[in-house]
Formats: sequence, structure tokens, C-alpha cells
Amino acid sequence: MDIDLGGAFCLVCGDPPPLFTEGMCEACSRARTHLVEAPANIPWTRCARCGAIEVDGRWGSIEEEVLYDDLVQRHVRVHQDAQEVAIAMMPQPITERHTLLHLQVEGVIDDLLYTEEHTIRARMSNGVCLTCTRRAGNYFEATVQLRSSGRRLEEGELNRLRATLDDVIASMPEDPMFFITKEGPVQGGYDVVLGSKGLARSWGRHLTSTFGGQSIETNSTVGRKDGVDVTRLTLLYRKPGYDLGDVVRWRDRLWRPSAWSKDGAILEAVDRHERTGATWRDLEPALVMVRMHELVAADPLTEDASVAEVLDPTTWQVVSVRVAWDHEVGRTMVLARIEGEWVALPRSAQDRDVVTKVP
Repeated sequence: MDIDLGGAFCLVCGDPPPLFTEGMCEACSRARTHLVEAPANIPWTRCARCGAIEVDGRWGSIEEEVLYDDLVQRHVRVHQDAQEVAIAMMPQPITERHTLLHLQVEGVIDDLLYTEEHTIRARMSNGVCLTCTRRAGNYFEATVQLRSSGRRLEEGELNRLRATLDDVIASMPEDPMFFITKEGPVQGGYDVVLGSKGLARSWGRHLTSTFGGQSIETNSTVGRKDGVDVTRLTLLYRKPGYDLGDVVRWRDRLWRPSAWSKDGAILEAVDRHERTGATWRDLEPALVMVRMHELVAADPLTEDASVAEVLDPTTWQVVSVRVAWDHEVGRTMVLARIEGEWVALPRSAQDRDVVTKVP
């Protein structure tokens, strides 16, 4: 074979141009160049307790198809000069622990189109995630104490308060520390032991904004790790003894809490058009006269500017009731039974559900 030593030639077989990868002809380039390098086996780990999957050092929930795609992306090495690379994958389950991943790869290297097929075995092993490890060891960082001011929380109230924790967890980014170590009723309330201080604080803010009241934080040092104090948080949440829309007696007058403020509540007077704010300390002597769920709605039988006749829902007798200061003729009245007498209440935003329950 004649070789022109003054011109370009294949470094392997001596063929003349065109030349491609590393100065080789097409045949030698295809024989010595691989579009991808794929391992024969790829291990991955699933938590034997909760089913969480470890991905790049982090545990979480992930669909198997997404998992296999991630395994291929992290373990299959593509040639550094490859362009327009396309990878098609078809998983083939073999056993509960073993799955074959069939790959078809296409790409361009130095203007040559390469097509390759590879088969990888994805091998699952059992492990225990950080969350389950800490749960098994009763690990916790915070305790949230649910209490009420001046009275014992009813079961329905405790259920509503506790249900908001699930809402808070669902609204926050997934975190392996967002778990409940233990929970249950205690004397005077309910305690929830959590794995995260951040979750406890977020829940406390949600409780105060939704149900009013106060949250008090205390931290205790339980040891040192890497030269840093290890602390645990106790968050005491005190729910007011009343809810929005209840009727309370405060400073010898009847009021209805209509909204929560940062340091207390906004109150609306029952006897006249008046609105005021009060702090939690100011409201400590407030006495609940009627709960929101005890209010009833009634349509006047007869009425004038000051008095209306309604059907007593307890005795089914006609009684006279002084109308509220904001009453409009023909409108359904909201009534509260206070000290043996029916009192008509001015409308509040919380009365939407009450007026639909006309006796």
C-alpha cells in the first residue's frame, strides 16, 4: 500500500482521509470509539421500614420509572465529544430485587452517527433511612403542648387543632425530619413530640393565626455535639377559651370576637355599633356565655323597628325578642340563649353557617 508521507492518513491502518476521531478513519473510529460507557450493575437502596428510596444521598418517595431514569443519568457516562445524544430505556423486572434496563443510545461524534444498545442490571438492596433510624430511637427535637386558657379543651377542638399539623406538613417542602415521634392526650391537653424544631415553629404560627391565642417557646440544653450545644424546644400553645363568633361577657357587656390580632382579638359589641381591640391579658376575665355552635337562626313571624316575634326552637312557643341594632326587616335573625332569655345578635362574618340552619 502506497502511503503519502506528506499528507494526512489514519494513525491505525494508514488509510487516507476523511479522518475522524483522534485522526482515525471511519472504520477505525467506530471500532475504537464508544458513545457511552455503561456499568453491568447499578445498585440502589430502599428503606425496609417505610419504602423510601435513597437518591444521591437523600431519602424520599420516587416512582420507579423516575428512579431508573435517575440511575441511568448518574451512572452511564457519555462520550465527552458526543452531540445530539438520545437515550431510550425499557425496564424489564426480573425479580423483586433485580430489574434489567435495556438502553438504546444514539448520538453524533465528529460528524459520525453512532447507535448502541446496552443492558444494565439495577439491583435493589434493603437499608434503613435516617427518619426510620431516628424514629426507632425515639429521636425528637421539639414538643408542642396544646392547651386552653381557663378551661379544658373539648375532644372536637383537639381534633381540629391536631388536624392542622397534617395541613402544615403537606404545605411545606418534603423533609425527612418532619415526623411525629409520639403523641397523645395528657392532663389538661394534648402533646405532640416532633422530629423538627422548624416544623414545630411553623405549626405554632399556623395555630395562632387560625385559632388565636399565644405560643411560648422554651429551649433546654441536652448535650453537646461537635462543640455545639444540642437543644430541645418546648412550644406551649394556649388556645383562647372562646372562638370567633362566640358570645362573651367582658367588662359587664356582651361582645363577639370577630378576628384575631397579633396580641389579642378584635371584639364587636352586641348592644350597639362598636368595635374594639383587646390584648390577651385584658381578655383573661372574659366569660363565654354562648358558643358559636349553640347559636340558632329564626325567621321573624311579626316584627317592627324594635321587637320581633319568633318561634322558640326549644319550646315551640312564640316569644318576643328585641331586634339587633343592625336588623333589617324580613332578614333571618341570629339568636343566643343567655341567662334564660333569647338575645338577637348583630350579624357577624362567622354567621354564614348559622343562617342556613333555620329551625
